[in-house]
Amino acid sequence: MRKILIFIFLINFLWSADMNKNANNAEIYLAGGCFWGMQGYFDEIDGVIKTDVGYANGKSTNASYKELHKTLHAETLHLIYDKNKINLNEILRHFIRVIDPTSLNRQGNDVGTQYRSGIYYVDLESGKEAISFIKEISKFYEKPIVVEVEPLRNYTLAENYHQKYLEKNPNGYCHIDLNLAKTPLERIYNKPNDDEIRKNLSEISYQVTQENATEMPFSSKYDDFYEKGIYVDIVSKEPLFSSSDKFNAGCGWPSFSKPIGKINEKKDFSHGMIRTEVRSKFANSHLGHVFNDGPKSKGGLRYCINGAALEFIPLKKMEEKGYKDYIKFVE
Repeated sequence: MRKILIFIFLINFLWSADMNKNANNAEIYLAGGCFWGMQGYFDEIDGVIKTDVGYANGKSTNASYKELHKTLHAETLHLIYDKNKINLNEILRHFIRVIDPTSLNRQGNDVGTQYRSGIYYVDLESGKEAISFIKEISKFYEKPIVVEVEPLRNYTLAENYHQKYLEKNPNGYCHIDLNLAKTPLERIYNKPNDDEIRKNLSEISYQVTQENATEMPFSSKYDDFYEKGIYVDIVSKEPLFSSSDKFNAGCGWPSFSKPIGKINEKKDFSHGMIRTEVRSKFANSHLGHVFNDGPKSKGGLRYCINGAALEFIPLKKMEEKGYKDYIKFVE
């Protein structure tokens, strides 16, 4: 009798544990261009339990790769995640990181309705959160966001050769930089209103970041400065560059070989020149320009940045100020 009771207890314990485990799981469907790269990226994210790829939100209940132009399904990643390790907001931030949410029916080199971007949900709570998320991030883009947010319809599992494609073909086509999966997820940094910016910035910092001015060469305290730490946007405090990537270009402005966070680039035709301007992602601050005359050993680029647009966070204060995840870019 005692053995039977122990057996029943174990069965109940295992069943309860399994139920709790499943209760912590959630799912979402993401369309972000070619699903090979989407799956390759999210398979590297801690907390993602399982992924598969397929075709979603078309006009028929079945779909195949060759018929997508007729059925109007989108190439879609289905992922199941552990809510104790990662939440939906973090997943959506990863999603937006690897797509252009303003590009209609196109991601990377892939063009067509099957490459549109979308968030397809299976429960109302996830749907509400996705709608709120898109509304929140839209303020950081000049162009309108074209990401669909809809209930999931007509999902069809893709053919087997599409599943885990980049695992089977490590050198296969991918429109996503998979190394981003190892980079700390940016938090959202807010831009203060103009009155606050004027109050908190020096005259030259305001002119540079808000009016696209350029500081005088050799005038910045950061020009010949090599202490360990990171440089953040003086307006929003979003991380921009690491001291590890700083070098002496001799031009009179702080120079870096690459950014540590996402920054925006745009063509600049001012002053009779053709240049590539760089601006911060969240505050849209003017930072400077990027040129292709940097050290070849560091990738060949030179981010020529106005020191007045920067604030330096020393290595010893990075954790205290909330930049712990970026320490690895400095040490």
